[in-house]
Amino acid sequence: MPKRFVLRAGAIVAASALVVIGAASSASAHVTVSSPDAKPGGYAKLVFRVPTESDNTSTTKLVVSLPKDHPFAHVGAQVKDGWKVEKKEEKLPAAVKVGDVTLTKAITTVTWTATAAGIPPNDFDEFSLSVGKLPEGVDALSFPADQTYSDGEVVKWADVAKDGAEAEHPAPTLKLAAAVTPVAAATDSSDTVARWLGGTGLLVGLLGLAFGLRPRRAVAGEKQ
Repeated sequence: MPKRFVLRAGAIVAASALVVIGAASSASAHVTVSSPDAKPGGYAKLVFRVPTESDNTSTTKLVVSLPKDHPFAHVGAQVKDGWKVEKKEEKLPAAVKVGDVTLTKAITTVTWTATAAGIPPNDFDEFSLSVGKLPEGVDALSFPADQTYSDGEVVKWADVAKDGAEAEHPAPTLKLAAAVTPVAAATDSSDTVARWLGGTGLLVGLLGLAFGLRPRRAVAGEKQ
């Protein structure tokens, strides 16, 4: 195979992988929730990742709504420098048994409000909750969130995907079908695919470069 063709093929694959990585990163630029230890029937740390999708305004407030149909008996909110945190407790429509406890009221929202600059443009921050017990027999939990910007704009992350199409402002959702490992929590599916493609593209590109730089005596008989 002519070395010029190998070099060009490697470059094309590597460039294509970079394009896919960029697309995956853009698609995942919304408020999400993950957990390093979520397991049905147990306690968990929930991590909400909040990006500021703006070039000139900051994120100054985040309101996270907790599920009322599967309330938590315990909710602990992360205390962060530069942010004030508030938990709101409400009476439940009906009593719910959580483990050995029967709840008639529960914390339904947690609000972080910036007391300083907030999350700068094009940056992100993370906000954590310690909750429990997680429900059993439930595939996933949704945590609708309101993100407020310094210019007063409020983005409601509460949409539900329909007919397989991605929602414009999807509600942060935590899957509970199986225990989530720290590695799985740190890397969502789009990041995994992007990194795999990026690694493949880099490998092919390096192989192409290696073929192209072989000593001429190693390809004796090759037509110039």
